[in-house]
Amino acid sequence: MGFWELLTVALQPPLQVLLIAVVGGFLATDYCGIFPSDARRSLNKLVFYLFTPALIFGNLAQTITFKDIITWWFMPVNIGITFFFGTLLGWAVIKITKPDPHLKGLVTAVCSAGNLGNLMIVIVPAVCDESDGPFGNPITCRPLATSYASFSMAIGGFYIWTHTYNLIKNDRVILDRNTNSGEEDVMEEGSRSKRLANADSDTDFKGTTLLLTGGSEATTNIFIKISRAIVRLQLWKKMSELLSPATISAVIGLIVGSIPWLKSQIIGQKSSLVVIEDSISLLGQATIPCITLILGGNLLKGMRKSNLSGQPSVIVAVVMVKFIMLPIIGILVIKGASYLGVLPDDPLFKYTLLLQFAIPPAMNIGTITEFFKVGQEECSILFFWTYLVSAIALALWSIVFMWILTQ
Repeated sequence: MGFWELLTVALQPPLQVLLIAVVGGFLATDYCGIFPSDARRSLNKLVFYLFTPALIFGNLAQTITFKDIITWWFMPVNIGITFFFGTLLGWAVIKITKPDPHLKGLVTAVCSAGNLGNLMIVIVPAVCDESDGPFGNPITCRPLATSYASFSMAIGGFYIWTHTYNLIKNDRVILDRNTNSGEEDVMEEGSRSKRLANADSDTDFKGTTLLLTGGSEATTNIFIKISRAIVRLQLWKKMSELLSPATISAVIGLIVGSIPWLKSQIIGQKSSLVVIEDSISLLGQATIPCITLILGGNLLKGMRKSNLSGQPSVIVAVVMVKFIMLPIIGILVIKGASYLGVLPDDPLFKYTLLLQFAIPPAMNIGTITEFFKVGQEECSILFFWTYLVSAIALALWSIVFMWILTQ
């Protein structure tokens, strides 16, 4: 595949995102007025609770088998490596550019979480169309490429809805803490005199309690029981944070896809419950357009009052991480893995792994920021510039990756 053909393929997904975002921005203008912030929040709830879980479940259950999970074991590891180095580089970006405290998680998320969904599904099968390319017969290459891209999307969704989800959630906590800090200082000052006035009565009450409970030993037992209850409560809270709707759907999709009997009952035109599969697929198809429309509406607002407007260094640093540093790290990782013999002898599989290091940020970051109502405008600004640059960067890196695979 020549440069211009590859450029055409690489341009399509980012341009689709930008065009739909323009539509979302127009609908959110005062002139049009049919996509205000309340409408975006309501649509985002549907994306979060319904459309995204349907998309992840459908892709996993349809394309993955237990054999694939065993054979492609390095792909989840590779995606984890992209998140690890992206997080590390995101931390460096934060230290250098010093964004607002409630945007640190967003910057880290944009650096670490790549668009392992619709971009991969478009680009990876498209490189199979060249008959004299490095990936063999296009007839057998394209179905395999679709499976690789779907598996990448499903596993990437699991990382995004655990790691990235909690990064943005922590931004919300920081924003609330900073907002309420002034009020808490006033309340603390007002209650200080009251605590001093009641100090003597508190001391008398504690002494009476010790006598009634049998002294310090009984108090210690009560303290231990309370501590254990608090620990259990905290563990349950941490577990519940991981169980977002998308994560639950990914687990169910893996179970259905890896159990042949169960998969045959739900997936496929000859299955007895094919109507369920068709309904879930139909819901999942709404995910990407809805996310992009929301991003477009937020982009219009972000152009007016984004906290990144006066910090172009953040945007430049994120672009450098996504399209220079991470792809170079990816080449080193895949070269090292090939040298150690842990990768299958399939150029298309290696190309998919390499591409995971060179893609723009995950669209679901916008869904999460809208859900927690933190950094929506800044997220849209970062998406605009990263997707604009990715139109050229993806084509260039694809050429480099295919050249490496033919050596």
